Amino acid sequence: MKSVVVLDYGSGNLRSAVRAVERAGADVTLTSDFDTALNADGLLVPGVGAYAACMQGLRAIKGERIIGRRLSGGRPVLGICVGMQILFERGVEHGVETEGCDEWPGVVERLEAPVVPHMGWNTLEVEPGTTLFKGIEGERFYFVHSYGVRDWKLVTNDRTRAPLVHWTEHGGDRFVAAVENGPLTATQFHPEKSGDAGAALFRNWVDSL
Repeated sequence: MKSVVVLDYGSGNLRSAVRAVERAGADVTLTSDFDTALNADGLLVPGVGAYAACMQGLRAIKGERIIGRRLSGGRPVLGICVGMQILFERGVEHGVETEGCDEWPGVVERLEAPVVPHMGWNTLEVEPGTTLFKGIEGERFYFVHSYGVRDWKLVTNDRTRAPLVHWTEHGGDRFVAAVENGPLTATQFHPEKSGDAGAALFRNWVDSL
């Protein structure tokens, strides 16, 4: 059985994430312990709320170092919602700019849509060759957010091959919904709130560890 750590840095739907990954067939530990998080087969980074607050909590447990060291060794990391956003270069909320983990270039900014926050179910523009969405390419997933990466032209990544970038839109505004980039995977939506499709996504991720 694969071991997965859900990183506890004070943000995210922690218990829901733990239960969802357990149902996907993993042995799950909820912890902020550096070595445990570093050595698990998979690391899940949740996140809800403000970008700056999430980064503050992450840095308090040296979470950005855990993520960086895991990826340097090719060890899988999955970010969810703000746990995806903090993987980018920086976030801008209410005029405040905060440095992220800088695993990908790109800026997290407020959606330009008539209704914000975006709360509801969306299908994705899933790229061919996906592992994360295998068998669920046409399914809907649940989003709750006001910010996202709206302009991203990354073609390659020095660490791995070019990423698969999956998009969706809300109110006419297009944004990144998920990324698969070697060991680093992330979703803007909440798989743990996305019913059968979310459960299948977690199974795909756990099976890939």
